[in-house]
Amino acid sequence: MTHPAAPEAKSTQGVLTTDLLKDLRKGYVMSREDRALHNAVTNNAIDSLALDRDALRGEDGHFSHRIKREGVTDQKQSGRCWLFAGLNTLRPQVMREHKMESFDFSTAYLQFWDKMEKSNLYLESVIELRGADFMDRDWELVNKNSPEEGGWWNFLTALVGKYGVAPLSAMPETKSSSETNTLNVILGRLLRHHAARMIELHEDGADVDALRAEKVSALKEVYRFLAINLGEPPVEFEWRFRICKSADKKAEVADSASVEDEGLSAPETHTPRSFYEKYVGTSLGDYVCLYNDPHNDWNKHYCFDRARNMVGEECMNFVNVGAETMKEIAKASILANEPLWFAVNMGFDQSTEHGLMAPDLFDYSSLFGIDLAITKAQRTRFHAGASSHAMALIGVDLAADGCPRKWLVENSWGEAKGKKGLWTLCDGWFAEHVYTVIAHKRHVPTEILARFQDEATVLPAWYPGACGVV
Repeated sequence: MTHPAAPEAKSTQGVLTTDLLKDLRKGYVMSREDRALHNAVTNNAIDSLALDRDALRGEDGHFSHRIKREGVTDQKQSGRCWLFAGLNTLRPQVMREHKMESFDFSTAYLQFWDKMEKSNLYLESVIELRGADFMDRDWELVNKNSPEEGGWWNFLTALVGKYGVAPLSAMPETKSSSETNTLNVILGRLLRHHAARMIELHEDGADVDALRAEKVSALKEVYRFLAINLGEPPVEFEWRFRICKSADKKAEVADSASVEDEGLSAPETHTPRSFYEKYVGTSLGDYVCLYNDPHNDWNKHYCFDRARNMVGEECMNFVNVGAETMKEIAKASILANEPLWFAVNMGFDQSTEHGLMAPDLFDYSSLFGIDLAITKAQRTRFHAGASSHAMALIGVDLAADGCPRKWLVENSWGEAKGKKGLWTLCDGWFAEHVYTVIAHKRHVPTEILARFQDEATVLPAWYPGACGVV
């Protein structure tokens, strides 16, 4: 008769033992200072106590160079910051060149097609990985992130290139477009229902054509579901806008008894593509992505695997550059009256209440008497730092020597947050927490542009921040 082997003795290496716990207790006696701190922290928000009031001094809200814009957008409870940021960089040019009093793009229009394309990409990935073990890391990432809302600049360029754009009046926001949590949960369940069916077909010997037939069936349901929640995207629409007039002319029109509104442009009929060509016209392919990650080699071409929203499009790729280089390019763009799409880690030292991003804005180290220092490269290594939010860079304040002191940021969190929707980004915060800047090629040195011709080093889909910003 055989007996089961006796269990191996548990290792005590590294265990938080009773003796160690006793030492920890014995080693700490709450001082009078700690007692006062304990009372303060347990009765107040930590950030309120840690806010460095000196960081607020001298912030006068003035910038030596700022790009004129009107209104603040609000993504509300949705992960569309990358879409809003991209459209917000185009909006000032549209208003300026066409003398519009105000203008807003329809974010819901591109949101609809983004979800359609991501649904198709997910189901194609299921076909691609149909034989993979369910513990495979690529399989995990494909399923974990679908249907995700995050995105990069290349997501926007792919959508605009294929579908064009529309004004807000052609496809307004809905409850589901601005509060997307439930919509995403249901869409995810729908996609996984069909993905499970596709895997069953595969295991029964079906070929790729049969799997793609199932995919088409799924996409028909996805389209219907999105149309119910977001509305059907327009194929054609009528468009007109209010022309910006001088103050005297505005008063004259206001006092006029005429029923004809001379401030309106003539009505036009457009498709989303023709609207983009006439009112935007900018070639988004002329912009490049610059990244700042000290964990990787400088001035080299990299690519995030699977960082795309469409089958057949290239993944998010960039040249890794130093912070000072990135600042010079950003400054040149703003001085040329061109906003920039940029992405940051919003989890460090930024105040929504004060609309401020400043190094050590919350001085936790002094409050608690602890050392929290960690470099940007170390934050990447420990998965504690990466792009998490995209916005538009619309201004800079230059010192007498031409060096930036601070930057002006247009967010997409509405006028109730920040300084009526705007943030001041102190220059020291830029190097630490700005990761991505999208700039026109004319502002980028030729030696950096040349690196985009090199074969990109592929970083895996699970690299910190690779999944995109929300």
